[in-house]
Amino acid sequence: MIVRTTQEITGTDRDVADPAGKWVSKRIVLAGDGVGFSFHETTIEAGTVNEFHYAHHIESVWLVEGQGTLLDRETGEKYPLGPGTMYLLDGHERHTVTADTRMRMLCVFNPPVVGDEVHDENGVYPLVTAVPEPGRHSVGS
Repeated sequence: MIVRTTQEITGTDRDVADPAGKWVSKRIVLAGDGVGFSFHETTIEAGTVNEFHYAHHIESVWLVEGQGTLLDRETGEKYPLGPGTMYLLDGHERHTVTADTRMRMLCVFNPPVVGDEVHDENGVYPLVTAVPEPGRHSVGS
């Protein structure tokens, strides 16, 4: 059983920020936790335009706060985003998220993201098959 709080993650290598200050991601579950997916709470700052592409991941996003727009850069389709909106990127779509207001979203990646790397426009993340250490159940334990 893994039990953690976002307060435990704050200030650790699981608390990842975009160098340009556009977003912050709390990596709650990572590949090293050995459950086959990663789970993040990501906050995107108001007034920012963020281009993402995960070439090696399927991502599901649930928006819990804020307003914005999702643009599928391959088709040109735009989708309004608001609390309670879910979007699933199952074709490794290049996409842009424009935040009209500060947005908070819960994101699940499969295969899981590894470590504290910053989002890469090419979506290249190392994938590992390491099993977590026995007895490791929360950050700092």
